[in-house]
Amino acid sequence: MGFTLELGAKAPDFSLPATDGKTYTLKDFGAAKALVVFFTCNHCPYVVGSDEVTRKTVEQFGPRGVAFVGINSNSTENHPEDTFEHMMTRMETERFPWTYCHDESQAVAKAYGALRTPHFYVFDPDRNLVYTGRGIDSPRDARKATVNDLDTALEALLTGQPISTPVTNPIGCNVKWRGREEHWMPADACDLV
Repeated sequence: MGFTLELGAKAPDFSLPATDGKTYTLKDFGAAKALVVFFTCNHCPYVVGSDEVTRKTVEQFGPRGVAFVGINSNSTENHPEDTFEHMMTRMETERFPWTYCHDESQAVAKAYGALRTPHFYVFDPDRNLVYTGRGIDSPRDARKATVNDLDTALEALLTGQPISTPVTNPIGCNVKWRGREEHWMPADACDLV
């Protein structure tokens, strides 16, 4: 088995504090028709460059029963702007329409096999993985994007169609792992396609 969850895998459970003062587990999203878990952060230019596209996705699919959970697993050793306090400030300022959780131990990032920020995982009603990878093909500069794989996957899932491209490579900064140099990746981490 590779580092990252493979298609058909069950969503790993979690219990994480969020910027709204609550702690969330997988069961808190049990009523959702689909669940998008995505690994994100405060500072990455690929995240910042595509956050407004992600906002539009949430605004489009949230009313159709899709829940969205952003998780920041980055170590703050080299990026102090990724602290939980900065997460709360960013949500107060930006008012993003998703739940924003903090994975301080990095255990959830390891369970999912998060490679980059952002890295999206789409789960069906039974919480089986049906899509993993990028949101758009140009997250650093969303104006240049020509493909929105996340929207395409969600539309297919909600309308009972097969997902034409269920696996793409996430595009972004690598997850910042505690005790490692900034660009370190786990030995078993690799491109998904």
